[in-house]
Amino acid sequence: MGESIRWQPAIQKHNLMVILMPTNVILLAAQRPGITDPLAIAHNVSHKCIIPIGGKPLIMHVLETLAHHPAVGDIGISIERDGFAALAPVIAALGDAGTQIRCIPSQLSIADSVIAAITEMGDRPTMITTADNALLTAVAIQEMANVLSSGADVAVGLTTKPAVLSTHPQGQNRFYTFSDNHYSNCNLYGLSGAHALAAAEIFRGGGQFAKKIGRIIESFGVLNLLLLRSGMISLDGAMRRISKRIGLRVRPVVLTEGRNAIDVDNERTYQVVAKLLKQDARHAGSLAWPELDRLQSVRL
Repeated sequence: MGESIRWQPAIQKHNLMVILMPTNVILLAAQRPGITDPLAIAHNVSHKCIIPIGGKPLIMHVLETLAHHPAVGDIGISIERDGFAALAPVIAALGDAGTQIRCIPSQLSIADSVIAAITEMGDRPTMITTADNALLTAVAIQEMANVLSSGADVAVGLTTKPAVLSTHPQGQNRFYTFSDNHYSNCNLYGLSGAHALAAAEIFRGGGQFAKKIGRIIESFGVLNLLLLRSGMISLDGAMRRISKRIGLRVRPVVLTEGRNAIDVDNERTYQVVAKLLKQDARHAGSLAWPELDRLQSVRL
């Protein structure tokens, strides 16, 4: 079991009734081994997850949504050990959220990082998302938790192309074509427990799975791959075929809010997300996070 640093707030979620078993969340915040993200360099910080956006560190937007949600149990942030100190003030600022938040050392691949985090946090329903998913909504979290509680082994968060483009026309460029619609991945996944970890093996070697044809064929089979690439199969049909192939019940969760597919990948999407967060702030009357200047003192 890997060593972790934990922060346990004293105040619990007294006023919220959690009907379902709370779902743990793994928040992927590590950088590629040996590479500092260009956005981190541009903003003169050590990790992309703490770049300032919307008056707060990037990861703070995700953590606030997660930590205050009644369906969420513990949160594990998967990040390199040298990122623990940079996240300490962010986590401390959420001390009254009623959720245990811990940093867990990331591994060399996404698959191994997920496995290590679940081993550390325990065998229970778990959602997986990324630290740059700043527009993640409470509704998306609830819909994922509902699907995991209804018998799915694996849940995959998606939204439609019209929903994304209506949120912002430059929000996302990559869509997957099925016979019923075009969909975008929301970087939001769910596993019903440790028995579903076989699904994590699909992502072994990092986030470039879609570019490695051999691994796609091995995971999904040639016929399934051809159907996926040709757009001749519906989303539900594809999930049924993938379920049969990997021996797990894989369910799509089609989210109505297109913003869930817009994360901070580069300067273009940084500007898009910043604009949308500014619109949110005007509606909510939120202020800049007071610790931001101090956090930016954690330099490269």
